[in-house]
Amino acid sequence: MADETPLRRSPRAVKSVRPCFHSGPSGCDRNAASTHRAAIKNGAANPSLRTFRSSKSGVDSFRTNGRSLDSVAAASNGLRRSPRFFSSPGCRSGFTASNGSQKGPFLAQWVVDNGGLRRSPRTSEAESTRSNVVAGNGACKAPAANGVMVGIGVLRRSPLSVGEDGKSSKPKDSLKSKRLENGKSPEQNGSPPTKKLKVWSDNGSVPPQMARASSVLKNVNEICFFVGDPVPDEEARQRWPHHYVDKGKIGKCLSRNGNSEDEDEIILDVKCHYLQASICGCILDIGDCTYVKGEKGKPNYVGRILEFFETIRGEYYFTVQWFFRAEDTIMKVQGASHDKKRLFYSDLKNDNPLDCIVSKVRVAQVPPCVDFQSKPIPSCYFYYDMKYSVDYSTFYTMENDDSEDKSIVNQKYSSCASEKTELALLDLYSGCGGMSTGLCMGAHVAGVNLATRWAVDVSVASCESLKLNHPETQVRNEAVNDFFDLLKEWEKLCKRYGVNTGKMKDSTSWKSNVKDSRKEAQSYSAIPAGEYEVLRLVDICYGDPTNVGKRGLKFKVRWKGYSPSHDTWEPIEGLSNCEERIRDFVIEGFKSKILPLPGDVDVVCGGPPCQGISGYNRFRNFDAPLNDERNRQIVVFMDIVQYLKPKYVLMENVVDILKFAKATLARYAFSRLVCMNYQARLGIMAAGCYGLPQFRLRAFLWGCHPCEKLPPFPLPTHEVILKGGAPLEFERNVVGYDEDQPRALEKALVLEDVLSDLPAVTNKEVHDQMQYGKGPQTEFQRYIRSPKFETSGLTANGIKNSRCMLYDHRPLPLSEDDYLRVCQIPRQKGANFRDLPGIIIGCDNTVQFDPIVERILLPSGKPLVPDYAMNYWNGKSLRPFARLWWDEIVPTVLTIPDAHSQAILHPEQDRVLTVRECARLQGFPDYYRFCGTVRERYRQIGNAVAVPVGRALGYAMALAWLKKSGDEPLMTLPPNFSLLHKLQNLSSPPLKIT
Repeated sequence: MADETPLRRSPRAVKSVRPCFHSGPSGCDRNAASTHRAAIKNGAANPSLRTFRSSKSGVDSFRTNGRSLDSVAAASNGLRRSPRFFSSPGCRSGFTASNGSQKGPFLAQWVVDNGGLRRSPRTSEAESTRSNVVAGNGACKAPAANGVMVGIGVLRRSPLSVGEDGKSSKPKDSLKSKRLENGKSPEQNGSPPTKKLKVWSDNGSVPPQMARASSVLKNVNEICFFVGDPVPDEEARQRWPHHYVDKGKIGKCLSRNGNSEDEDEIILDVKCHYLQASICGCILDIGDCTYVKGEKGKPNYVGRILEFFETIRGEYYFTVQWFFRAEDTIMKVQGASHDKKRLFYSDLKNDNPLDCIVSKVRVAQVPPCVDFQSKPIPSCYFYYDMKYSVDYSTFYTMENDDSEDKSIVNQKYSSCASEKTELALLDLYSGCGGMSTGLCMGAHVAGVNLATRWAVDVSVASCESLKLNHPETQVRNEAVNDFFDLLKEWEKLCKRYGVNTGKMKDSTSWKSNVKDSRKEAQSYSAIPAGEYEVLRLVDICYGDPTNVGKRGLKFKVRWKGYSPSHDTWEPIEGLSNCEERIRDFVIEGFKSKILPLPGDVDVVCGGPPCQGISGYNRFRNFDAPLNDERNRQIVVFMDIVQYLKPKYVLMENVVDILKFAKATLARYAFSRLVCMNYQARLGIMAAGCYGLPQFRLRAFLWGCHPCEKLPPFPLPTHEVILKGGAPLEFERNVVGYDEDQPRALEKALVLEDVLSDLPAVTNKEVHDQMQYGKGPQTEFQRYIRSPKFETSGLTANGIKNSRCMLYDHRPLPLSEDDYLRVCQIPRQKGANFRDLPGIIIGCDNTVQFDPIVERILLPSGKPLVPDYAMNYWNGKSLRPFARLWWDEIVPTVLTIPDAHSQAILHPEQDRVLTVRECARLQGFPDYYRFCGTVRERYRQIGNAVAVPVGRALGYAMALAWLKKSGDEPLMTLPPNFSLLHKLQNLSSPPLKIT
């Protein structure tokens, strides 16, 4: 090696192959560079997963020891691709890396730039620590004598980084792990090790002593070689049968995922296995964690050794199971703020040449805990408490090996959870309550009592609608950031008066409110003129409700001698002489839970608005979207989650959150949840897949307390007519069936299934309620008419008569000119403004005025065919004044029924769809009423989460709460779920889909 080019030896050589991208039903092929980039963006660390396939399975192994790199490269025609890789811009070869300034397409240049190293399953864009244990010629320098680790299964002193001078040094990590003992191991501190790291092979735990008596060196290479005798053949075949497949039936390599075309094959020409290896003078056992050589200029990777084996050709390999760093996951750059010592376990594994190992490293598992400050992190170099899966970008809790630690962590949490008879939900940015209504309905189907106890929204009309339909809910009409400030002040008040500790200063004082209210009517004239006395406090807020220019904590005061119409908001500073009234209000408010305290909320849901990412906004901040105030609500949402620490979190948003600015906002949300040690999972769901005649694609992010079961996403129950798609980078997050996966889906619903039973109304209908006129025509219509007590589990409370009444079946009136235009649109499928007289269609599908026909004018003097319709989408649009038809669906229900730019006309009536018709397209039950102007009602419905989608998610969450779901990211819903009110038998959990 001394006379050869100072390059690292190539780990494995193969014939160059071109990957093929499988994108689902379409099956379209894409170029290698785009697929590489898509995999990197989505954290797809391993091409052996289903996203990437290689077109050839043949692999020509060669003996790396003692051969020059040039000869290896020449003989192999290329390097074997790593579990994760970058494509260089403008480079056709999928094997070319983008390291440094050299980005040529030639393999020889790739080898020079990358040191001939096989890349690991992850890459990191930023890392403050670097390992200097590899010399310039690729040889691993031996660690200091005291760095040799002995004993399998017990954390020993880790070999420190070795610099070019051969001296050991501590890692230069600017972000130190909490509660570490100055970087020293337990032995260095003079105490025996208190933590044991359980290690695994494919066959389970490895016994502490596995070294053979003899130590035969199996390689002339003095840097890395196997130690001890080979494992007996029969034992090896039992422990690692995947490496000993009949050579006569299968070729040299086999895919780990069962696909013979997978590039990350399992090596089959195995001669024997070993239990130990020596790397740079350090003995490694199966189950040890190691650094593995990384890309040039990037930190080394971390993995756990599962196997040591030698091939028939004398090549030395090890099987590694990889850990992820935060930046290697879906969080990417948003993960840079995480503790650099925190890793995430994974199921990704592959075979690598033995000389890719750099050194042993200490990695410990710690118990899951929301309170990061109290997490018992042992003094090791790395730790992990969660597992990461590329499928649906899932972070989830691992079972802790130390049962004693686990019981201590969960003891207090479990005792509190066991006392729950219902789950309390907080709906942030609630709108009219579509998401929370659906969640509660779905939980009820599973037999779980989930109740919306608090809801917050800035819209007055939305709050009125939610309060009308959910009178049991504390609905607050205020900005969510003001609500968050109020929560913090409320906790201070409760501590001040001792109510949250059970030490009330006067447990009977709150009863005086009842007496005051009884005397209130008689006391209006009891106070002399010019004097004012506080009768009682009736509400509390934080902000500036009177627009005086000063935010702060304020109480709504009921004045003695005055009616409620004279109530005023007063700052707490001006009520210094009303200590007793404040105390009574706080005690009574605590008892009735007018506001939640940390620990009171079980579920937080909401869709924080992000107007800064809207495609209609021409001034979007692409470089720093979180600096845009219009996008700050996602920060407030996560702040509230961190403050309240609920069991479950569900955040919803438009799919643009995954497209805009490299999905920065979505990655930020992930980062916040994982930083709080919450489990997380991302899915993209189409409303039409759950029994609605609209497509409506939305992104949903689950968050889950580490001591709870992370809910899966429910698989579709219906076929759907496609009206759009997900971003390419996040195609793996679309909730759906695989191409070859069996399914039993119900037929897609269309407009006729949903709207055909509703009575005809005119463009000028003004009545808010009316009779149906005829019975339901479909099963959907029968279900949507169900009374509230059937769908939600609540008592009837005199609402049985609501079955025969229809609410909000009125349209937004068209202007006189637009009404005249609509009357000219034929009542047939596909009709739109192009059917009006005086228009011809060009060969390129562009509309033009007929030069031989005089332009027709309306009585107002305006043209029958308006210019904006002719110019919309450069004259190629079919949307202006377009009629829907009975066998169609809508792409999505919007907030404004604008006939100028969307297909919104009723199939057979000269008007736009009514408020009720839009509500049905969103899955709102017919008993659900809406408040505000007609425009405000449309806006509430268009902004809502489709109720059937929330219902399916609520059912999945309820099963997770009942511990009836597994770790799989997907689950199937019960048959006929979309029409169920409640399951009769939940003894058997639903089928899980892996």
